[in-house]
Amino acid sequence: MQNARPGLVPTWRLFVFDLKMFAMTTPIDCEYTVEGDGPPLFLIHGIGAQRDTWRFLTPLLVEQYTVVSYDLRGHGASPMPDGMFGLDELVADLERVRERTGFERAHFAGHSLGGMIGPAYALAYPDRVASLGLLSTAAFRTTDDSAKVNGVVAKMREQGIPNVLETLTDRWYTDAFLADRPDIVRARLDQVIACDPDVFLNVFDIYANCEMSPWLHEVDAPSLVLTGENDGGCNPRLNQQIHDALPHSELVILPELKHSILLEAGELVAEHMLGFLSRL
Repeated sequence: MQNARPGLVPTWRLFVFDLKMFAMTTPIDCEYTVEGDGPPLFLIHGIGAQRDTWRFLTPLLVEQYTVVSYDLRGHGASPMPDGMFGLDELVADLERVRERTGFERAHFAGHSLGGMIGPAYALAYPDRVASLGLLSTAAFRTTDDSAKVNGVVAKMREQGIPNVLETLTDRWYTDAFLADRPDIVRARLDQVIACDPDVFLNVFDIYANCEMSPWLHEVDAPSLVLTGENDGGCNPRLNQQIHDALPHSELVILPELKHSILLEAGELVAEHMLGFLSRL
C-alpha cells in the first residue's frame, strides 16, 4: 500500500463494528441513483465496484421497487475519504444516503462487502430495515479461510493490484462466462484498476478481517442469504452458518456459479430477490 494519507484511524477501527464508536463517525455524501416505483430497495456494491454492477438486476427490480444504488466512498463518482476508514464509516455513509433520499424504512441488499455493510446497518438502525439480502458474503471464517483471503491482500500490496488481479478471474467467473463474455470480465478488471489503490486495499482489508459471527444473531430483519455453489471465499459452508445464525432467513445456493453473480447471472439473482421479497 502506498504511503498512508493523513488522518489514519486506529487499526482496530478497520475491522470491528462498534455501536458506541459509530456515533463518532463522519459520513460522506456518496453519489446515488434512484429508479423505479414502489417500496424502496437499497443496493450496496462490493470491493472496487460501482453502482453499475447492479445493471443486470435493475430492469427487473424497478418493475416493483424504487431502487436506490450508490457508489461507496472513494468508488465511482463518490468523494474520496480523508484517510483510512472502517465498517462503521461505511454504515454511516449508507445512513446518510437514506436520509438524503427521504425514505424512512426500506429493503437493503448487498454483495460481498456490501453483504457485510447491510447487516451492520441493520444492527445500528433496526427500525429502518424491512429486509436484508446477503449476497456472496462471508462470516464464520476458519483460520485457514482468513489466511487465504489475507494472503490475496498481502500479494496485492507486495506485487501491485494489477499484477494479482488477473489471477482472480477464475475465482469470480465460471469457465463458460470467461469464454463467452471477455468484455464484461475486462471491464470489471479495468474498473478495479481505476479505483484508488489506497481505497481498494482499505475496503479489501475490511472485507478480509470483518467477522460478523459475534453479532449476526442480533440482526432480526428477514434475510435472504444467497451465494454461488463454487464461490471459494463465500462458499455454501459459510453461508449455511450465516443462515443458521440469523433468526429469520432463507438460504439459496446457485448451482455452478462463483463470486461474481451480479455480472454473470444478474437476472437469476434478481428473480430470487423478488421471490424472497414477495413472501414477506
